Amino acid sequence: MEALKSHAIVKTHELALKGKNRPWFMRKLTDNLRTATRGSGVERVWQGQLMVGLTLEDEDCWPEVKSRLKDVFGVAKFYKAYDLPQDLDGLKARLPELLEGRSFESFRITTNRADKRFPMNSKEVNRDLGAFVKDLTGAQVKLKGPDLSIYLDIQTKGFLVYFDEVKAHGGLPVGVSGKVAVMLSGGIDSPVAAWQMMKRGCQAMFVHFHSYPLVDRTSMEKAVDLVEHLNRHQYQSNLFMAPLGEIQKQIILSCPPSYRVVLYRRFMVRITEVLARRNRAKAIITGESCGQVASQTLENIAVVDQSAGMPILRPLIGHNKEEIVDMAQNIGTFSTSILPDQDCCTLFVPKHPETKADLDTVLRLEEALAVEELVQEAVKNTERRHFASPEAATLAK
Repeated sequence: MEALKSHAIVKTHELALKGKNRPWFMRKLTDNLRTATRGSGVERVWQGQLMVGLTLEDEDCWPEVKSRLKDVFGVAKFYKAYDLPQDLDGLKARLPELLEGRSFESFRITTNRADKRFPMNSKEVNRDLGAFVKDLTGAQVKLKGPDLSIYLDIQTKGFLVYFDEVKAHGGLPVGVSGKVAVMLSGGIDSPVAAWQMMKRGCQAMFVHFHSYPLVDRTSMEKAVDLVEHLNRHQYQSNLFMAPLGEIQKQIILSCPPSYRVVLYRRFMVRITEVLARRNRAKAIITGESCGQVASQTLENIAVVDQSAGMPILRPLIGHNKEEIVDMAQNIGTFSTSILPDQDCCTLFVPKHPETKADLDTVLRLEEALAVEELVQEAVKNTERRHFASPEAATLAK
C-alpha cells in the first residue's frame, strides 16, 4: 500500500466565537503557524473550517513541528493526522497499520462530518467504525476516559484520521489585538505580564530601564535573555534600553526620599509612552500587582497613572506573588528572573517609601525638575536591539 501522508491538525478555541472577524483571526493564525514552522519540515500550511492543517514532509519532522506548535498562541490543541480517500472500507483497511504499536483496552471514535453529502451521519460512522475496531483489537468502547481516542474528520476532499491530542496555550494569535509597550524589568513579574498580553493577541515591544554605569549591566543582560525567550511566541521583537540614572540623580537632589520611587515610575511611564507612540503601540503594560510592594498601592498606582496619556494595563494586578512565581516557572522565565542583578529601581531606594502618595505634592516636586528635557534626553539615549527568530523573515506588524 502507498505510504500515508501525515499532517498536523491545529484546533482553535476562542476563534470559534469571533463571528464576522473569524476569517481574519484564522488568517493571522495561519500566517503565524507558517512563520513558526518554517524550516521544520512542513511542506504546506492550509486552512480548514475552524482548523489549520500543516502537511509534513515525512514522519521524522513531527517532533520538531510538535515542539514549535506548542509555542503558537491561538492554538488550543493539535494532533498528528493522516489523510485518506473518502471511503470507509478503505479506512478500515488502513486501521491495522494506523493502530500498530498502540496498546489500549478501551477506545472512543469521534467523527466530525464537515461534508454533509457523505451518506452516513456522525453517529452511524461512530457505530460502524467502533464495531470494526472492537472486532480488530478486542478493546471495549468507552466514551468517557478511554485509553485511546480516534478522531475522524470527513472533509469534501477525503478523510482525516488522527489520534494523540496535544494541549497548547490557546489564546489569540499574536498580532490580532494590536501592539503594546511592556515595561520589562529583570524581575519575575513583568515577563509574565508580557506573556499574558501576547497570549491575548498583542504584539509586544519591550522597554527596559537601567542605571548603567551607576550599576553594572546585569539587568540589561537579563532583559536580553528574557526577550529572547519570549520572542519564541511572536518571532520578531524590539527591546529598548532606556537610561534612568541621570533622572534618578536629579530626583535625589531635589525631592524627599519617600517620594523617589513614585517619581521614578512617573518618569519611566513618560519615557515608555514616547517610545510606544513612535512605534504605534496603543497601551503600556507593567507587571504590577496590587499591594505587592510600596509603589503598588492603589494610591501610588493612581498617581503614576496620572502621568500617562495612554492606557496602562496590569495583567497581574489581582495575583499574589506565589501565583506569579508559578506562572513564571510554567512559561520558562523564572530561572532567568531570579538571577541576582542591580536593577534601576533598587538604586537609591529609601528606607521608608511613601505608600499613599499625594498627587498635588508630586506635581509640586516635579516643578523643580526639567521633566520634558529629562524625558527627551533619556529617549535620545535609548538603545534599540532587534530580535528575530531563525524562522521569521519579516517583522510582524
